[in-house]
Amino acid sequence: MKRMLFNAVHAEETRVGIVDGQRLIDIDIESAGREQRKSNIYKGIITRIEPSLEACFVDYGEERHGFLPFKEVSRSYFAKDVDVHNCTIREALTEGQEVLVQVVKEPNGAKGAFLTTWISLAGRFLVLTPGQEQIGISRKVDDEEERSRLRELMHGIDPGDDLGVIVRTVSAGVTQTTLKNDLTYLKRTWSEVRKRATEVSAPACVYREPSLPERAVRDYLTDDVCEVWVDNAEIAERIRDTVSLLFPQKKELVRLHSDVRHSMWERFNLRRQLDQIYSREVLMPSGGRLVFDQTEALMAIDINSGKISGKGNFEAMAFKTNMEAAETIARQLKLRDIGGQVVIDFIEMKEHKHIAEVERTLRAAMKNDRARHDVARMSSFGLLELVRQRTGTSALSISMEPCPACGGTGLRRNLEWQSLQALRDISRLLRSRAASPCQYEMPQELGLYLLNHKRDTLKELEQQFGKTIEIVIKA
Repeated sequence: MKRMLFNAVHAEETRVGIVDGQRLIDIDIESAGREQRKSNIYKGIITRIEPSLEACFVDYGEERHGFLPFKEVSRSYFAKDVDVHNCTIREALTEGQEVLVQVVKEPNGAKGAFLTTWISLAGRFLVLTPGQEQIGISRKVDDEEERSRLRELMHGIDPGDDLGVIVRTVSAGVTQTTLKNDLTYLKRTWSEVRKRATEVSAPACVYREPSLPERAVRDYLTDDVCEVWVDNAEIAERIRDTVSLLFPQKKELVRLHSDVRHSMWERFNLRRQLDQIYSREVLMPSGGRLVFDQTEALMAIDINSGKISGKGNFEAMAFKTNMEAAETIARQLKLRDIGGQVVIDFIEMKEHKHIAEVERTLRAAMKNDRARHDVARMSSFGLLELVRQRTGTSALSISMEPCPACGGTGLRRNLEWQSLQALRDISRLLRSRAASPCQYEMPQELGLYLLNHKRDTLKELEQQFGKTIEIVIKA
């Protein structure tokens, strides 16, 4: 049974989870303190052109300017007297030029948002693509008979001049009338976006994506969802209205969770799975574990056999652990919204049929991922590379920050080293003409270590310089 869970009991944060049976397979989070920009449309100004990067930077109203590659610029913005097939970015664009851009990727760390001028507006069943006169079917509709049916339906629908349409996966089984109604809504939205773009001064936002509950119903609610649980009565009513339009025959789909003693996550036994998203290690049912380490260039995932190490035949153990890891990794990549390059260190196997089976399992598990991805083959050392596109703001990026003690490395100087450094500083202060008592401020943990383990050294320094030392604990 597949369920959608809307956790909105606190106004500051909304969480939407997709559950298949007892497994959490997707989660999306929206925080009131962190505005979402992905898919928003802005009227921006080109502030800097970088020929070496074949890109430009756009002021679209945020603190950090967005990054706009040349290949993401529509030819309608090119200068009139250039050869559109053979020109440089300097020849085609000018600094100070106004452009209508859409955020493809959220700002991440020191990087600004990734922008495009190829606008796309998502509806329930269709995606409108202004400037691209195409009619396409989502690649995830893999039933050839259904693809042909949808293609035939779209032949009777004219998007209009300079407009294209992509039929979404959830359109399987819908009628032509439903598709036409969705297209009418999207064309009206696009007309409003263009009108607002002519009325405001750049930089400015001209279109914002709906809030998370509306987006989730639009993008995730499918025929195989049997229940929708919401823990906020107001949002439950909003969702109920939307569901009644999409699935009139499923009026009882939306249910209210009103138990104040237990959260909705506890009701469906998902608390441990939620906690694992934020953990460096993920335990697997057989006793093996996955270790996730993010570097500047890539995400490294190590597979350890854990409790089952050394039991029975090694090849069988490695195959079993790797098979379990392949499915778990695909799910964790989705839950954590890990993007970019990923390197997986599988337990080394000798049998070629086992290697091929693990690869097939990983690819099959990744098919459920909405993000674009590409999975390579396993090397002779057991390493497998894949690339994945980040879909939005992950639960990790919203709620985590680098540790102030280690700076995000996961390591820090031990207390012995810190105490020796403190003694050097104190000695330097005593050599200067500092008044007695000589005060030195430090964290409580270091102060207690110094007083307990380096008291004799402190006394020697006091005797040597004839001054009193005072250790001051930071508040």
